[in-house]
Amino acid sequence: MNPGLLRAATRSSPLAKWQTVHVGQLLSDALPESRSELVCVDTLGDRTQAIGTPLHMIGGQGVFVKEVQAAVLDGLADFAVHSAKDLPSGPTPGLTIVAVPERGDARDVLVGRALAQIPHGGSVATGSVRRRALLSAVRPDLVFSELRGNINTRLEKAKEFDAIVMAMASLQRLELTDHIAEVLSPHRMLPMVGQGAIAVECRSDDDRVIEALRLINNPDSFAALAAERAFLFELGSGCDLPVAALAVPYETIGLTAGDGPTEFSLDALVASPDGRKVIRFDSSGFDPVALGRFVAAEILRQGGGELLRKQ
Repeated sequence: MNPGLLRAATRSSPLAKWQTVHVGQLLSDALPESRSELVCVDTLGDRTQAIGTPLHMIGGQGVFVKEVQAAVLDGLADFAVHSAKDLPSGPTPGLTIVAVPERGDARDVLVGRALAQIPHGGSVATGSVRRRALLSAVRPDLVFSELRGNINTRLEKAKEFDAIVMAMASLQRLELTDHIAEVLSPHRMLPMVGQGAIAVECRSDDDRVIEALRLINNPDSFAALAAERAFLFELGSGCDLPVAALAVPYETIGLTAGDGPTEFSLDALVASPDGRKVIRFDSSGFDPVALGRFVAAEILRQGGGELLRKQ
């Protein structure tokens, strides 16, 4: 197989470019005769960062991907590379997620000070309602401020607050982990759906590109993302509400790679914006989509639906 030149649509931020170059390198390793070219696209999310408008006020999920997806649909690029957490939970007509390379670290981190070192009434900056809610659940005294911008911009602003919250994977990818004051356990700070994962999508009818992208897919990462997205889709929610989920391969006694299908554990929650109420549920299963739907249904049954309607 020789797919030749493959044009990759991406945002122009340093992290987005790193992820796209990484995908291109994976493709080159799998298909030495292929080469990738970046097609940089400005998105609504990028254009509104300078004025600091909160994401949930400009559309939440989708504001960093719609124009990138349009470049693929319009034939300006062959595939798109996304931070999976930015994708809407439902499918995009004409496009399909073909590959999820091995997932990075899904955890959140604090930059500036560790949680126990933040003084009473201390200031924490984050643009995520999920992060605010879950930190409030353990530290209701904290005062939150909005924070947007690319990774370097946010790090520069960190000195204005006691701490800021960021994704571990983004700092690892840009070799900026020396800024980390504390890595937050998923038991305390459950990540956003898709956090740490890279999603690669192309036109649903482009067999040439689909065949190439399948070579760089990590089955476990793909299935974990499918479970988390199925959960989010079943809730009918997005990143504008305090919702979180993390799926991981579930190691069972006597089950090793190649012995059978992989079982996954899915931990998920819905919270009130102030963190005073958190509905959390976890389960495991072999079918990631069915697992995501089941966990969502259980959270809705336990009162998550009412909680979401109030927000």
